[in-house]
Amino acid sequence: MGRHGSSTEKAFLFPSHTVAKRCVEFFQRQVPSLVPGKSLRIIDLHPNSGLPNGGVESEAAHVKPIMSAVIFPRSHTKVAKAFWQHSGDGISSRRAEYCHKAFDDGRLTVQRAVMSPSKGPRRYQKKESVDLSPQCESTKGLDGKDYIQFVEERFGRNLDVSLAYSAKLAIRRRIAGALTANVDLHEALEMSKPSTRTEQVEGFSEHDVYLYPCGMSSIFNIHRAMMACRGEMKSITFGFPYIDTLKILEKWGPGCLFYGYGSSTDLDDLERRCEAGERYLALFCEFPGNPLLKTPDLRRIRALADRYDFAVVVDETIGNFINVHVLPYADVVVSSLSKVFTGECNVMGGSSVLNPQSRYYPQLKAFMDKDYEDNYWPEDAIFMERNSRDFVSRIDRINKNAETICETLRASPLVKEVYYPKYSGTRAFYDDCRNKNGGYGGLLSVTFKTYLRAVTFFDKLETAKGPSLGTNFTLRYLAQSTIS
Repeated sequence: MGRHGSSTEKAFLFPSHTVAKRCVEFFQRQVPSLVPGKSLRIIDLHPNSGLPNGGVESEAAHVKPIMSAVIFPRSHTKVAKAFWQHSGDGISSRRAEYCHKAFDDGRLTVQRAVMSPSKGPRRYQKKESVDLSPQCESTKGLDGKDYIQFVEERFGRNLDVSLAYSAKLAIRRRIAGALTANVDLHEALEMSKPSTRTEQVEGFSEHDVYLYPCGMSSIFNIHRAMMACRGEMKSITFGFPYIDTLKILEKWGPGCLFYGYGSSTDLDDLERRCEAGERYLALFCEFPGNPLLKTPDLRRIRALADRYDFAVVVDETIGNFINVHVLPYADVVVSSLSKVFTGECNVMGGSSVLNPQSRYYPQLKAFMDKDYEDNYWPEDAIFMERNSRDFVSRIDRINKNAETICETLRASPLVKEVYYPKYSGTRAFYDDCRNKNGGYGGLLSVTFKTYLRAVTFFDKLETAKGPSLGTNFTLRYLAQSTIS
């Protein structure tokens, strides 16, 4: 800001000029008095073309330090934060750190030209080296930069960034279900076998899987795609969603119809509305929901969608594709890879999966081919691929441990209710989509008969605290206001 702004201004960083433009457009809708080019400005930062390889070291040639900054009046920070939070299209900490150093070193400079969308190749070649973890145990003599790299490689299990494209392909294959065992990167690139998804959904492949910087980005961009392909209509939020999903549907487009309970009565009401002539863009739901772990009736939702012409977008983050197969009922399946897919909670990511049997597939696929930007930072992809190699075996352990905890809690006279898909009144809907060897996931909620018992349990339980899920260690968080 010292070089390109003033003390009354602030900047938010985004991975491309296109995303920055969306932020400016959001600003214009929220604060019409702001003038693009004056009150709102975009500064594009690209590699310095005057340096060899754009100033990028040869070993990091696959990492392109590109960013765009939106500069705005400091008094409107809340508006910028809303876009950043809801869209999920900000930059990751690894990208920020890399680009910050590149900027300080003069390898990243201001470019006024509009940046064209960048797309990663569809097919990648296998590299010679897979795991380049350092063998040296000593940290003596390391300066700040070397020490950070040492920690990342030793404890973050980093890999050569030249493998980023291959890592993304391996991730997409895991999501497509083609990898059903714990395999390393070489094996992942060589393996290509039928999966539940490919067998039950004709024409499906990893080319229908798209990666994003985080889960919210996948939801936001699928909503954009739906509006671009089908026009701006109200959407439907079915069940209690992650709050940013609801905000996306409320703030982009003409709003949404919110069914917080996600019950059969809600579906009755939706059917009456549709029968009366109301039309909707898409229904968004989680499978199952959080924190009550209720499962939506996807079979009935699919029937209504087919009859009244609206799309179905299912967030399978909590159920995960090892346990459940929801694609036959959905036009698009989205997921946050930041949760159980990585497990390590040291990297973020998101995905969307298009159903090639969907009536909207030709439009959505054409839109994605034209509009999709691969903004997933290479270093993040490397970490995500490495962390997800044992995804299959982790899910099995998580399922078993969660059921054991549920059984223990259900047997206690102090417990009022345990919320878990296996014990829910909506279990039949879950089982309808459960894979042959699938379990019921690693998320559960519990209420106690008295407030004091709940407080004591929460305070005495020796686990980490945090509002997340899917980590390789047990997390607890208080959801009293939504459960009671």
